[in-house]
Amino acid sequence: MLRENLPAIPDLADLELVAAVAQKAVCVKQLLRDVARDYAPAVFANSLGAEDMVLTDMIWSEGTQIGIFSLDTGRLPAETYELMARAERHYGRRLEVFAPRHDAVQDFVTGFGINGFYDSVEARKACCHARKVEPLQRALAGKQAWITGLRAAQSQTREKLKTVSFDSVNNLVKISPLADWSEREIWVYLRANKVPYNALHDRNYPSIGCAPCTRAIQPGEDVRAGRWWWESADTKECGLHRRPDGTLVRASAEANVGEAEVKAPSGAGRSQIDETKACGLHLVDGRLQRIAKPGVEA
Repeated sequence: MLRENLPAIPDLADLELVAAVAQKAVCVKQLLRDVARDYAPAVFANSLGAEDMVLTDMIWSEGTQIGIFSLDTGRLPAETYELMARAERHYGRRLEVFAPRHDAVQDFVTGFGINGFYDSVEARKACCHARKVEPLQRALAGKQAWITGLRAAQSQTREKLKTVSFDSVNNLVKISPLADWSEREIWVYLRANKVPYNALHDRNYPSIGCAPCTRAIQPGEDVRAGRWWWESADTKECGLHRRPDGTLVRASAEANVGEAEVKAPSGAGRSQIDETKACGLHLVDGRLQRIAKPGVEA
């Protein structure tokens, strides 16, 4: 997807679009309630991007029983830390923050140099592992499901993203409720609900990670062009969304379900099934399904 200057466009004047986004939001909130009910404890990994602020608003405003955490890599932009504080004030809630282990960061710096991630893909992935992947593993320990703000339109590595899948790397269910949302829909939701967002978005930063690895992009560039811009597009993931063999996760185009066997949860009510069918979540039998771990009945 190519980047437009979306924050400056008055999309709220398009009442049909606003209504469509509101209906999609109803569906996502129902999905989040289903996750909280069927996969407790569930957590949302909030990277503080525009999509993640949409989900933060849906979870905290509705009081859904899903924990929210962020990864502080130690090299985030000042604007991201400011957003953390502003979001906590806005919602009256506290983010759980996970930092990298000191020894892991020290080992990276010793082996590759303070900015060694510019020198090779191997070095960059090693930095991402120390600062993001290992802290994520700690944050997900003991959880049944984790929620992400991934969207299929964000990059070629995510273009066939599933809404619900089984993450065999972290051994839990992975939910991407905004998988089929467009960037325009994200911004309509943010504006309509007065959700705080990162000030860098207004400076042509559609995708924001660590400060040394993120830059503004030019009109017409892909939305992920500013992330690890010195690498080829097919390596532009940090390692948070990978299979056990290290390959990027690319979903099947034919199904919007996970790699593992899918089972219906017990106690599914007809009213819930009908409501979710109407939302168009594209899940098996029209509602969130329980996904079995390999070799285990759900």
